[in-house]
Amino acid sequence: MIEKIRMAELTSEEARQHLTAEAVVLLPMGSLEDQGIHAPMGDYLAADLMAMEIAKAARADGVATFVAPVIPFGGRDYFDSSQGGISISHATLCGILDDMFACLNRHGIRKVMIVNGHGGNVPAITEVTLRWRQKAGLFVPSMYLWQVAYGELPGLIGKEQAAKSSGHGGDPLTSVGLHFYPDILRTDLIRAAPEGSEIKGLPISGFNSVTVDGAKIQVPIEALEATDTGAFGCDPTLCSAETGSKLVARLATIGATLVRDHVARGLHD
Repeated sequence: MIEKIRMAELTSEEARQHLTAEAVVLLPMGSLEDQGIHAPMGDYLAADLMAMEIAKAARADGVATFVAPVIPFGGRDYFDSSQGGISISHATLCGILDDMFACLNRHGIRKVMIVNGHGGNVPAITEVTLRWRQKAGLFVPSMYLWQVAYGELPGLIGKEQAAKSSGHGGDPLTSVGLHFYPDILRTDLIRAAPEGSEIKGLPISGFNSVTVDGAKIQVPIEALEATDTGAFGCDPTLCSAETGSKLVARLATIGATLVRDHVARGLHD
């Protein structure tokens, strides 16, 4: 098996030889937005590196797995208020995914899996994967990294600590960042998320919700109205490189299992 994993590093001849119908291609996606005043805005960095970890683990199981260039801009949501953030409309993101699927499908590359690192990408992923299943029998699973990680954290660090550290700007992304790129993460800026934010006299309970008589109500707010640190509902000071290492190993195992036991065998209708 060729040593190169990133599709961008393959020569055209290598692509003809190795990007065959038997190859699995991972499509990493993320965003460029506020991840907490201490963390790099590009969570696509982590999604791209996680895709590489999954590919390496799948290759160790004998599956020819490659990683496509990451989509760095996330689907537009309440984080448009992030200074310097760049997001794209749902329609544009759907168009990018549509075109990527079309190119891969044209060349007989149909064993595809998305490695997603941004909640705002989920609607576009859902729309495009359903469309391609209906029109071409393509069955593309999407691994939303941080959603999976939230479920894994209690078993890795304990329920009590996971409840305190988990949230935007905290776990899992800050711990994963401390593992992958501690040199660009500002540990001196890490602090607990602010509490008590309100809008129009209503307590803010999330980046798109307020609480009324104990019930969550969706409202059109922006992230900066909920928190001025990018962190919400968590204590990032509890995050660590050790937790990040455990999460990365677990996510790589889950992703590689999905690739080896399902995607590589073909999921097409």
